[in-house]
Amino acid sequence: MKTRLRYLIGALTCAAALNAGAQSYPQRPVRVIVPYPPGGTVDAVARVFADALSEQLGQTFVVENRAGASGSIGSEAVARAAADGYTLLVNASTFAASPLLLKNLPYDIDKDFTPITNLGEVPLLVTANPSVPAQNLSEFITLARKQPGKYFFGASAAGSASHLAEAAISYEAKAQIPIVLYKGTAPALTDLMGGHISAVIDAVPSSLPPVQAGRTKALAVTSAQRLGTLPDVPTVSESGLPGFEMVSWYGLWGPAKLPVDIVGKLHEAVRKAVDSPRVKRLMSEQAFVGKATEPADFAAYVRAEHAKYARLIKAAGITIE
Repeated sequence: MKTRLRYLIGALTCAAALNAGAQSYPQRPVRVIVPYPPGGTVDAVARVFADALSEQLGQTFVVENRAGASGSIGSEAVARAAADGYTLLVNASTFAASPLLLKNLPYDIDKDFTPITNLGEVPLLVTANPSVPAQNLSEFITLARKQPGKYFFGASAAGSASHLAEAAISYEAKAQIPIVLYKGTAPALTDLMGGHISAVIDAVPSSLPPVQAGRTKALAVTSAQRLGTLPDVPTVSESGLPGFEMVSWYGLWGPAKLPVDIVGKLHEAVRKAVDSPRVKRLMSEQAFVGKATEPADFAAYVRAEHAKYARLIKAAGITIE
């Protein structure tokens, strides 16, 4: 009886300590790991929400870029971190697709992470180097069909929305457009502006500034509707691929077994951030739609996206050389 009583007291003490820890969380700076280089959309989204979470929770949320291996190096760092809420991951739709393309990932996206919330989504922009003799995606596809293998796409990472959109367009258009994989959006766009590749499909926040600066040109947008900021740029659906639509989405994860109270606290802080005038203004300028999905709904969404990408990868025969 005394032994059972000691176990009960110990369990209650641990539960009380965990609850108190969650209530006072965070008590020190929180690392927000972005598994890509600075300058890309994932990095930009992470910094907006890190600032907002710092304001909401009264503690510093510091973005740390840990790039490499199509996002798996930074993601693994989070998977191996303590489940105390002080190491978080901001990633994109790549997270749900990369297990379908990359062999021997050092983590399981279902078992090694705690889904916290969907941060939002944004359409992709098809952009080309100004020297490419096409003014829209339809003309670019025609060029690629006439000269197979001459024009190259660049993608931010294996399994990224960029990669999948490019593969899907090549497949549906029946055009041979090789894809060069990069270690992030910034190096892909740098090579695009330098004329080393022909075109890139990537999220609006990273793709739009070079267009506005005249260093690239917009050929199409992957959303169902045209963008208010680029009303003359047609959708992919209008460019000979009816019904085509693809967005890049972004989420927040922690290590597996992250305490429920901490998950709830982070989700609530993100919800308030999404509703704040400052974040709304920053996001709307980039065609970004904030979400702040409930944790369980976000987990279900990730599973559904994984299944959708599996169908696309199989149909288009997408592989990593």
